[in-house]
Amino acid sequence: MTRRWPLDVAAGMGYLAIAAFLTAGLWSDPSTRALAVNPADQTLIEWFLAQGSRIWLGDLSLVTDRMNSPDGINLLTNATNLLAGALLAPVTFAFGAPVSFAVLVAGNLAGTAFGWYLLFARGFGLHRAAAAAAGGLCGFAPAMMSQSNSHTHITMQWLLPPIVYCLLRLTRAQTPVRTGIALGLMIVAQFFGGQEVLFFAALTLALFTAAYALFDRALARRAWRPLLIGLGVAAGLSVALLAYPLWVEFSGPQSVPNGPFSPDFFSADLSSYARFSPLSWAGRGGDGGSFAPNPTEMNTFLGVPLLIMLAASVAFLWRHPVVRSAVVVGLVMAWLSLGPTVIVAGEATGFPALYKLLHGLPVIDGALPSRFALNLLPLIAAVLALTIDAALRAEGVARYVMPAAAAIALVPIAPLPLETVRRPAVPVFFTAGHWRTCVPTGGVLVPVPLPTPTDPESLRWAAAADAAFGVPEGFFIGPYGGNGNASIGVYSQPTAGLLAEVRKSGTVPEITEEGRRQARADAGHWNASCITLGPTVHRDELKATLDLLYGPGERVADVWVWRVQP
Repeated sequence: MTRRWPLDVAAGMGYLAIAAFLTAGLWSDPSTRALAVNPADQTLIEWFLAQGSRIWLGDLSLVTDRMNSPDGINLLTNATNLLAGALLAPVTFAFGAPVSFAVLVAGNLAGTAFGWYLLFARGFGLHRAAAAAAGGLCGFAPAMMSQSNSHTHITMQWLLPPIVYCLLRLTRAQTPVRTGIALGLMIVAQFFGGQEVLFFAALTLALFTAAYALFDRALARRAWRPLLIGLGVAAGLSVALLAYPLWVEFSGPQSVPNGPFSPDFFSADLSSYARFSPLSWAGRGGDGGSFAPNPTEMNTFLGVPLLIMLAASVAFLWRHPVVRSAVVVGLVMAWLSLGPTVIVAGEATGFPALYKLLHGLPVIDGALPSRFALNLLPLIAAVLALTIDAALRAEGVARYVMPAAAAIALVPIAPLPLETVRRPAVPVFFTAGHWRTCVPTGGVLVPVPLPTPTDPESLRWAAAADAAFGVPEGFFIGPYGGNGNASIGVYSQPTAGLLAEVRKSGTVPEITEEGRRQARADAGHWNASCITLGPTVHRDELKATLDLLYGPGERVADVWVWRVQP
């Protein structure tokens, strides 16, 4: 038997090179480069990576007061990338969270592509060329590039191919107990890497398994027993390991009963499926982005050539149970992506979509409708891989026509590099460790400006210190909406609101003794050890205001510091 591992290594290196090229804008100086489309979320993810790295320092908390002090935040309610934080801790400690972020963005793209390649090539035994094309689609499709704009919990999909491989082994009756244990552990890992992806995968695989059983009843009769054994083992193990985290997420401190985003806004436009993404070569400079909720949620842009190729592939291999199952499940996922009501070319049709039946249900309510389209990528990739594989094994003109047609369909959606912009450097006070002179590890430092959902910049200062201290307010999902419902961020304390107004207006207000008492009370509420003023607009006015509130500040490195008693 010919050894194929050199081809597999070449494929992996190729995917890694592509990912490095697409994220090249971050690599020149990760600490001062940001993704142009979504810099606020990048700041948040960098903080999460710093917080996640603390697992190696013994911090195993799922609710932390390192943000939104003193109340804290529920890490599982937020897209925290705990798995990524733990895995990339050596990078974070050695080079900083911005470097870990760049590694994560590129690694998710390359890892997802390579994982699916290995599944198609080794798990299903398809031709390496077919597997390479399918893996590339799964890893670098327009939807993945859109989500790569700081939604790293969505692009962390490299555990899905091993999960599918475990199910494949179970259908082949290969060591169901051991395979079930491996499946359970991977489910737990994906839970801490990206719960939304795990939910989508579970739903898709459940529907696919049911459809496949209808189309291949002989296999269903052979496989049901080992499949149930393995799934039972996996379910028992994952439930045992996740029981406490699930309680924390849904009933623990700072948990929320609902998702904070409207499904009506984050629904896919039916016509977007036939359009090219602005993040692809064929869509660059076009108006395709106007058919998506925002540039980070362009999940449906497949383009007419790929849709035509997909239809031809389905016709070519319609008797194959994988193809039939993929069509059934794909139509369900596409319908769900349309949200509560079908929208065509920006106009609401009033025609109800499938999601309307699910709207408001627990857990499902937290999944944005347009993201159901992400489930289409491996389904489409499987159909294309089977088509190319069948063509390459055939004789005559089909051997050349179908692979060429697949290339013509895929080239237009080839991704463009992620656009980046420059951002301010983090103050030396934080990067050089001067913060230790005014706040102990685990204490609270109040950065001015305070981090908010619209401007979380000062979270970068905390991330540069590996989230060693807490900060008030922040950018997170918490229970501060009406009746304890989900909100983005928290209401500001009076002093925080005053400082925000000074930063906005550039006017130093009159400070009364009552204002000073309130400032001291707010510092006490935050349990703060010190207040720091870093680089920002109207810095002189902010310093004058803080001097009036807390007394004369002290210059330390490149920030001003006011020490207060916690």
